[in-house]
Amino acid sequence: EVGAVINTHRLDRIIALDSEVDRMALQTLAATCTRMRVALHRLPANAELQATRLKVHDLGELSLLEVRGIQFTPGQELVKRVFDIVIGTVLLLALAPLMAALALIVRLTSRGPIFYVAPRVGKGGRHFPFYKFRSMVADAERRRGEVAAGGARDGHIFKVRNDPRMTAIGRFMRRYSLDELPQLINVIKGDMSLVGPRPLPAADLDPDGMSREHAFWAKERTRVLPGITGTWQVRGRSNLGFDEMIRHDVEYARSWSVRLDLKILLLTLPAVLRGRGAY
Repeated sequence: EVGAVINTHRLDRIIALDSEVDRMALQTLAATCTRMRVALHRLPANAELQATRLKVHDLGELSLLEVRGIQFTPGQELVKRVFDIVIGTVLLLALAPLMAALALIVRLTSRGPIFYVAPRVGKGGRHFPFYKFRSMVADAERRRGEVAAGGARDGHIFKVRNDPRMTAIGRFMRRYSLDELPQLINVIKGDMSLVGPRPLPAADLDPDGMSREHAFWAKERTRVLPGITGTWQVRGRSNLGFDEMIRHDVEYARSWSVRLDLKILLLTLPAVLRGRGAY
């Protein structure tokens, strides 16, 4: 239940007492904290500090051990972060007039907020607030049951063609992925990357951001930040099945490079302009 507790209470740090947590439970706790990028501190009982990835911190009169796992090397994470900040800032500034125009149109053409904000699953399974331009009517969530029968669930992906809750401007934005532009803010904040597996709705996965049914896929895809675009977005978008999405997610997480990110970004524009698989 630790993963669910971390997301529910937005924890950044957990302290474990050796007198309360046995060795096996501590291993499970450490694995969960590493996956979700939460600092784990221990109050040891005469423990020898031999592990090279442990750090000692003082909290008041307590000496605590910090266990912090790293999926990629610090250099790789730094390169990807700098890449996201530089390119993301340039895109945000360049697209600001278009985003302002879209915000005004959304406001004038339908009742409700300009932005749609909902929890999505990010790196390590942690939840974060995900930004989009609102493309549906204001009471879309209440009417979800109306369209559920006409939709199709493929793994953890729920697909609805010709969703009646879509507004006119929303349908246009969805076709050309213009509703995704506010996610540049998520990139600057560090919740997302420009390129990576698409972040799935928190409600469609388990409370800890993982998947009991597809555990391997969920673990592999959350090794990296989710992205605005990714391999399966440029290879068919919603026309691809869930099995194909799994393959693309795992392939990206295992073979990330700046060159791969640049290649996907260059392929994104023609994929968006074609508009295939966007709904």
